[in-house]
Amino acid sequence: MTDVVMPQMGESIVEGTLTKWLKKPGERVERDEPLFEISTDKVDTEIPAPAAGTLSEVLVQEGETVGINTVVARLDEGGGDAQPAAVPKPAKGAEAKAAKPAPPPPPEPAAPPPAPAAPTPEPAAPPPAKPAPPPPEPPAQEAIQPAPAPEQVEDTAPAAEAASEPAGPLSPLVRKLAREHDIDLSRVKGSGAGGRITRQDVESYLAQQGTPQGAQPAAPPATAAPQPAAPAAQQPPLAPAGQARTRIEPMSTMRLKIAEHMLLSKRTSAHVTTIHRVDMTKVARLRERLKEQFQANYGFSLTYLPFIVRASVAALRQFPLLNASLDGNNIIYHNEVNVGIAVALENGLIVPVVRAADEKNVLGLQRAIVDLAARARSRQLKPDEVQGGTFSITNFGSFGSLVGTPIINQPQVAILGVGTVDKTPVVVDDAIAIRSICHLSLTFDHRLVDGALADQFMGKVRQVLESWSEEVL
Repeated sequence: MTDVVMPQMGESIVEGTLTKWLKKPGERVERDEPLFEISTDKVDTEIPAPAAGTLSEVLVQEGETVGINTVVARLDEGGGDAQPAAVPKPAKGAEAKAAKPAPPPPPEPAAPPPAPAAPTPEPAAPPPAKPAPPPPEPPAQEAIQPAPAPEQVEDTAPAAEAASEPAGPLSPLVRKLAREHDIDLSRVKGSGAGGRITRQDVESYLAQQGTPQGAQPAAPPATAAPQPAAPAAQQPPLAPAGQARTRIEPMSTMRLKIAEHMLLSKRTSAHVTTIHRVDMTKVARLRERLKEQFQANYGFSLTYLPFIVRASVAALRQFPLLNASLDGNNIIYHNEVNVGIAVALENGLIVPVVRAADEKNVLGLQRAIVDLAARARSRQLKPDEVQGGTFSITNFGSFGSLVGTPIINQPQVAILGVGTVDKTPVVVDDAIAIRSICHLSLTFDHRLVDGALADQFMGKVRQVLESWSEEVL
């Protein structure tokens, strides 16, 4: 029997959320085959099976958050008979769910009587039909007004049919709330793992739908006398019902963890940012000359980022305090230069680490950056690839930003922000020239790094980039 544990996805990570099981109890799994997905503030990825065998027991359900090294499942390398015990449990729950729906059907038929009760007032309306002279006009109005009502019914019916069953299993509490309030669960958007509908989703749906439902019954009594006007008064509320002014959606696990990590960093470090303008003309010309050959030889583009990483590594070697970290009152100097590269995802941000960045040339750095970014977006990063960073770089210039003030990635003491590279008119030797200019911003922890040292570091980065002479190929 092999225990499957919650891995540690970063130095500062103490817990993770299991978002999805990729295998079910009783299914066979091979070694290194994806077994489940987890989400933390540093990574949202698949975790492989530590050994080959049968998933005999699941100890942590989808959506639960547990500490690192917590046993989440067990693998039986010999096959085992534990899986049948796990299967009946859900079955009993299903029977319990099926048993409860049986009593509710009788109350549902009781709901239709109110519908016929609405037509009953209609016979009471004919008495006011004494004004016989204008009978031709009312029929025309009645013929026009009933028309939109069926159209709305026809539009909503296909929508309900298309929605079919909601995604993910439903808890007994969710089903009970749906029955009590006569809710079509296909109209409720689930926020749980795999789109599962939770109690909060149902309550939010009720809160959004409560106003329109209350407004419709109140309308008929106000226009009970003129029967034709009653449907007209009921129809307008239906339009704004689908145009809510607000939408409530819970934050994802990754977003919550990012928020916690950013607040922790701001509370921990004394953030200061210094911004330097760098002339990237030599690098830009080299890149322009070699980018087609680079693409043909290696299958990926040559960007500005590896040049900036290379220059940063040279500066970190000269000023090792920016490659250090703080542990209480102690300074930890790191002999390795491991550079974290921020990668934007659809639902957050992740910082995979280029290890031994000082041992790689521009080609090696570009290859490592492309590989890590691709696997980050496909959720294929390994736990050790998002930890151990000693310095971070974030390239917001790829989205057109000129300059920014990034937040330090704890427990590091500095992070470099890279703005976009633009052709800009500048003064060179008392003459106006067009140069490729980039703004680099260094955010540093003033508890350990002073402004003078930070500017010296940036001066070294600028000097390497502006006088670039290293061959790329």
